[in-house]
Amino acid sequence: MTDFTIGTRVPTPYEQTVERVRSLLADAGFGVLTEIDLRATLIARLGVETPPRVILGACRPELAHRALATDPRIATLLPCNVVVAQDGDGSRVDVFDPAVMTELGSSPELAAVAAEARRRLTGMMDALVHHEEVDDAARA
Repeated sequence: MTDFTIGTRVPTPYEQTVERVRSLLADAGFGVLTEIDLRATLIARLGVETPPRVILGACRPELAHRALATDPRIATLLPCNVVVAQDGDGSRVDVFDPAVMTELGSSPELAAVAAEARRRLTGMMDALVHHEEVDDAARA
């Protein structure tokens, strides 16, 4: 395994991108359970200045439940992290690729969950890049 994220750069400013990602995650059926402001944390804990970066812990409870039913240890990979970072005058968005879960187990149900989560998250990323709404098929 060499790549474990789905990523893209967008020309929109950081704050605008964070709000857009939150909205598109909701459109794709994901709630944001956690939010970690890495910049604030690193300043507070280490006195280190970094560009703005936030980790959004995204979860679709139905998919999480199905994955946990196949192997409770999958909880260590939940929620699915979505990182938005300032990148020059634009932003970088990286999403943990759910397909990685299939490398950790051979369950057909886990593969199905990973495929659905990946479809929804890639749909969200496509909508972000193309300034669209999430495809109706991703909402179902």
